[in-house]
Parts: sequence; structure tokens; C-alpha cells
Amino acid sequence: MSKLTLGLQLGYWGAQPPPNLVSLAQEAERLDFDSVWVAESWGNDCFTPLAWIGSQTSRIRLGTAVAQLSARTPTACAMAAMALDHLSGGRMMLGLGVSGPQVVEGWYGQPYSKPVTRTRDYVDIIRQVLAREQPVTSDSEFYPLPYHGPGSWGMGKPLKPIVHPLRADLPIFIGAEGPRNVAQTAEIADGWLPLYYSPYRQEVYADQLLAAKPGFEIPALVLCNINDNLEEALYPVKAMLGFYIGGMGSKARNFHKELMARMGFADEAEQIQELFFAGKRDEAIALVPSRFADEISLCGPRDRIREKIRDWESSPVTSLLINGDSALLREMAELVL
Repeated sequence: MSKLTLGLQLGYWGAQPPPNLVSLAQEAERLDFDSVWVAESWGNDCFTPLAWIGSQTSRIRLGTAVAQLSARTPTACAMAAMALDHLSGGRMMLGLGVSGPQVVEGWYGQPYSKPVTRTRDYVDIIRQVLAREQPVTSDSEFYPLPYHGPGSWGMGKPLKPIVHPLRADLPIFIGAEGPRNVAQTAEIADGWLPLYYSPYRQEVYADQLLAAKPGFEIPALVLCNINDNLEEALYPVKAMLGFYIGGMGSKARNFHKELMARMGFADEAEQIQELFFAGKRDEAIALVPSRFADEISLCGPRDRIREKIRDWESSPVTSLLINGDSALLREMAELVL
């Protein structure tokens, strides 16, 4: 068994920024949480809140989970990561993800093509920037450097960053769900950010993780709800799953639905999506199997959660990413740390 660390997952904003971002991060740091993570969707970016939090903490590691590839070029992403790493004294972790076709094409106005290849090219360029050994070049079809395509003035030349990176080995994490993307993540990244992970179905990802090098980190999002009534405790997990499996993707392609199918719940995933698209959201949530919701979360009475933590300690997961108020953070710190 390996000892788990804890991370605070702050997610992305709703209509307004949460008023307690800094105070929660400070409480997590006081409780010896290892990391704090900020996400982006089509609202807030992830670097700005993380910089704000980093300026008011001193030890906790700072992660993007995840910075969307289509939101910025790889060199722009590397610049933001370098700046935050310097300003925080080496606490930055760069979590990346391709997002999905609805966001990439609908919000960023870019084609959602070859996501696995695009991710590899993106990471390669960032690694070059951080190494700062020579001017950055790439023959990528997505990120050619220098650019000599249509509209080019023909004046571009390879450049090295002016800023000397604080760490050439600034850790890069990738949020991946598909088998090919997870396998590539184990090969090219320092860590993997799974959305749903079940310590009871380790075989789902076992082959894809074989290429992971020593020290490879797996911080997994784990929804926690301490409640003596297990079904009540599981409801927020089911609501999240119903929304992502039913609505976060098109009818033709939904990566969350496909993952649920690979984890053994294909029929339920199909029915959940059908109900969600029919406007029957409550029925879709009710159809989420309690078994599935329970496997990927830590819910129920305190003693039950304590027992389940042992199952997570026996998995490849290295950190549990928790989302909740300060009371939940304290409870989980007592149980895990």
C-alpha cells in the first residue's frame, strides 16, 4: 500500500467566482494538502485564479486541471507556466487536456481533429521551451514553428524564451479518458488526471499505464460526502455523472459515456443519455447505478469511508482530489493524512 496525499480541486466557476477560493486553498495548505487545482471550461481561465491563490499561499503545489489546449498556443501556455513557476517559487504543475469537440469547435473555433497527435505535439513544444537548449522548432501540422503557411510574411525565425525557466522539469499532467490518450500520457507526461477512476476496476487502465516511469503521479478526482445515509450521500455523485454522461458531449460522441461503457455500464450509459436528451434529467440521474457512483467516490458513514480509503491506497492513484468546504477538508485530512 502507498500513502495517499490530498489535493483541493476548485474546478471552474459558475456565473460568479466563488468567494472562498483563497480561504479554502489556505485551509488546505494548513491541513498539509499537497496541491490545489483550478479548471477552465468556457468561462474563467485557469491561470489567473491559480496565480491569485499562489500569491496568498506559500507551500501548496499549484495545478491547472486542466488548461485546454485550444485556448492558447503551446508557447503561450509554456509562458504562463514559466511565469507562475517563478512567482510561486517552483510550485507550478501544468495540467493539460484537449477538452471535447463541442467546446473546441463551438467556443474556440478550431477543428477537433487528431486529439492524440495534437497533445503529443503540444507537450513536445512546451518541453522545448522549458529546456531552453536551442530555439524552438516544430514541424507539427497544428503548431508549426516557425510558421510559413498561408498569410505568412516569411519573416518568422526560431526563438528561445527570453525568460530562463526556473525548472526545466516542471511537471506536466494530462487529463485523458480514451485508451490511446491514456497510453500516450503514461509515455510523455509526468502524471495523469483521470476524471473517473475506480480502484475496483484497475484492469480498465492497467495496460495503458505500463509505460509510466517511476514517480508518475495520478491525482484522481474523488467526490466525497460524509453522511450516514449512503443513498443520500451518493446523490451528488449521481447528479454529476448524469450531467456529464447525458449532456457533456453530443449524441454522436460523448467521451464520458464511452468511459462508463468501458467500465462495465454500457446499457445504463445509453439509457442515461437518452433520458437526458429527452429532457428527463431527474430520471437520468436516478438511473445512474449506485454501484458505479460508489466505486469512484468516497461516500457514506465516516467508518465506511475510512475502509474504502484502503482500497484507494492499493491502487496506482497517488493523490485524492477533493472538492468541498473547509469542514469536509478537515474531515478528509483526519481520515487520509
